[in-house]
Amino acid sequence: MNRIREIREDNDKLQKDIAKILNVSQQQYSRYETETSEITMEQAKILAKYYNVSIDYLAYLTDERKPYSKSIIKEK
Repeated sequence: MNRIREIREDNDKLQKDIAKILNVSQQQYSRYETETSEITMEQAKILAKYYNVSIDYLAYLTDERKPYSKSIIKEK
């Protein structure tokens, strides 16, 4: 199953709810879930913030839901 569908269902949201957040039609959002259309990076950021997860989690690069720390990296 597509992770954005999985997380949407885990949060008891409808496709039309998330489509409104992304400012796309429900039909377009459905294409993201069926992977017939690719979500943009900006839309992935919006979803990651909305669900409080990392983009890596949405993209199946990790199973860790928690977003990364926003700590400042110091250069030597």
